[in-house]
Amino acid sequence: MPSGRICGLAVKDVRFPTSLEQHGSDAMHTDPDYSAAYVIIETDSGTRGFGLTFTVGKGTEIVVCAVQALRPLVLGKTLDDITADFRSFYRLLTSDGQMRWVGPEKGVIHLATAAVLNAVWDLWARAEGKPVWKLLVDMTPEQLVSCIDFRYISDALTDQEALDILRKGQESKQQREEQMMIEGYPAYTTSCAWLGYPDQQLTQLCSQALADGWTAFKVKVGADLDDDIRRCRLIRQMIGPEKILMIDANQRWDVGEAVAWVTRLSEFQPLWIEEPTSPDDILGHAHISKALAPLGIGVASGEQCHNRVMFKQFFLGRPRSMLMASKFNGVCELVQHLILFDYICVSGSLEKRMCEYVDHLHEHFKNPTIIHNAHYMPPMAPGFSSEMVESSVEKHTFPQGEVWRTVNQL
Repeated sequence: MPSGRICGLAVKDVRFPTSLEQHGSDAMHTDPDYSAAYVIIETDSGTRGFGLTFTVGKGTEIVVCAVQALRPLVLGKTLDDITADFRSFYRLLTSDGQMRWVGPEKGVIHLATAAVLNAVWDLWARAEGKPVWKLLVDMTPEQLVSCIDFRYISDALTDQEALDILRKGQESKQQREEQMMIEGYPAYTTSCAWLGYPDQQLTQLCSQALADGWTAFKVKVGADLDDDIRRCRLIRQMIGPEKILMIDANQRWDVGEAVAWVTRLSEFQPLWIEEPTSPDDILGHAHISKALAPLGIGVASGEQCHNRVMFKQFFLGRPRSMLMASKFNGVCELVQHLILFDYICVSGSLEKRMCEYVDHLHEHFKNPTIIHNAHYMPPMAPGFSSEMVESSVEKHTFPQGEVWRTVNQL
């Protein structure tokens, strides 16, 4: 692996005006501009790593400031230093004696940490000449465990237990990797039914998705019950009874309100309700899950679950009907690497597993996600698929980029 000392860390505020067409709109985020704090790490050997953390417009500048605050912890490190003890590098970023006070491991500082770590993973994979998923798949169980910080979670998962899981995952690993290369990982689409889309647009997009082979659809709900009933009925009638329908409230409701609202929508047979209440309310999610279980409706959460401690509590406290839907604060380009690694090396199963796909902005990435027959096909370019097209970054940098100068004149 070529070694290089990190000599530069730049961060840009990149925003796309998706709110103009209501892309990404939901019950709580009515006008999102899909954005990112975009990090570029440079080494003195000429190699670069690219990372980002997802945001929805305002506030991205705060994440940028947090990345800049982390910069001194990264500069001067060699890639060999970092990869030899990745766990310590993670702790270096998350345990600074002063900066952890504005976390710890949550909120803006954790989003900034994610952007930096994603850039480091991209740099590492490029140095090895592999996509991140393949870098992980080719690691030994011991190497993988050495990357994980078990502090605060060892009461739920120890180093040895993680090793046992990963060693078991070595069985038939090659066959699963070959299967993914041929078939890909199953996906579902959210792009048909953003909350701000009119019915005509829903109908058009759903028809196209069906023609493209999609079999699982997610509908945004939560702002108005009558609207939700109408829109869910429209989608269910179009996709038929055999295809999968899911609903997502994006944290809109109180616990009791969630149970009552979803009960009214149960006639449309949703597989799950995602983020029905506060993302931090573990007990509330458990109550909702228990109440909806007789209706055959699961509860999904995790999109804004901010760290491993929260995940620990969700896993330990969840009833059987509660699902976990994790988005890793990223975009499809990054998440695809994690789902491939999970199937090949960890879970070894596709039962009740699928990953969200959002069909927006992929043209701005140098190695965009490839979907075939509603499946993620494994990316093969070295890295984390996180490098954006340079001209797109320039045009969409906020506020001075060409796109934003034009939008601000509207």
